[in-house]
Amino acid sequence: KLFFTDYGNAAKVERCDMDGMNRTWIVDSKIEQPTALALDLINKYVYWVDIYLDSVEVVDYQGRRRHTIIKGRQIRHLCGLAVFEDYLYTVNSDNLSILRINRYNGTDVQALARLDNAKEVRVYQKRTQTAVRSHACEADPYGMPGGCSHICLLSSSHKARTCRCRTGFILGSDGRSCK
Repeated sequence: KLFFTDYGNAAKVERCDMDGMNRTWIVDSKIEQPTALALDLINKYVYWVDIYLDSVEVVDYQGRRRHTIIKGRQIRHLCGLAVFEDYLYTVNSDNLSILRINRYNGTDVQALARLDNAKEVRVYQKRTQTAVRSHACEADPYGMPGGCSHICLLSSSHKARTCRCRTGFILGSDGRSCK
């Protein structure tokens, strides 16, 4: 799945398959300007920052069990968001500090460091990297990903795929080759 935020005409947090199909709104009320987003891959939670409401909230992958982690002036100007173990990590773009927020107890907020021009934060840890299993976009005997001549996108499961073409090409009637 692909998770993303949008605050165009109607602010929301959404998810879809990697090929863009099955687009679903998971949060579409009491939300104004969702920006940064982070996933808890193990427990299947979506965290986001709303810079208009000065809040960090969480919801499960289906849009249920929503609650506010922290809200108020102390978390204004946040950008970037990452989750690791018991904490959320984010950047305060006003003073360029890296903040650590306890995701279960929003009162525990600590500034860890200050970095010039920081706009994003990422946590890389082996436990958050899911094991790779065979999937529909693996290279075929001719080296083509999923049998697609240009781009292979996973669909509704790891066993399904959709072929797409680079700009200037159109997908042929076979659903795999680009012309």
